[in-house]
Amino acid sequence: MAAKAARPAPAQKPVLVLNGPNLNMLGKRQPEIYGSETLADIEKACRAEALRLGINVEFAQSNHEGVLVDRIQAARDGNAGIVINAGAYTHTSVAILDALNAAELPVVEVHLSNIYKRESFRHHSYISPAAVGVIAGLGSQGYLLALQALSRLLKR
Repeated sequence: MAAKAARPAPAQKPVLVLNGPNLNMLGKRQPEIYGSETLADIEKACRAEALRLGINVEFAQSNHEGVLVDRIQAARDGNAGIVINAGAYTHTSVAILDALNAAELPVVEVHLSNIYKRESFRHHSYISPAAVGVIAGLGSQGYLLALQALSRLLKR
């Protein structure tokens, strides 16, 4: 019997996958834009990808800006990096930008839809200046790509 290949040890601190308003409604809300997958489906896929990458992940979602800010602030000491889909707060929240900057962690911004093919107010992101990269328009695959990118960054 062949020995199983050893997986790399998980990172000491998990990557935070943070979701903003209305993402709890995935699979029900505008499937023509956001697809039929639920947030639980995305979490399951991310956990499988994190295992493959040898990292740990934590998930959080809130419809409330202050809760998201509090979670980002806590990430400064408790997490290795952040994958964030801030939903509509992407286009409105200086508070979330300030929290991400204060966290001083690598951040990857994710959007399920291509925000540049949508209404013009969605073309501006307050989150992007704090992010090492932005992934938009690839559906839930964007989360997996964000985890892959953070995994590589954290191994440097």
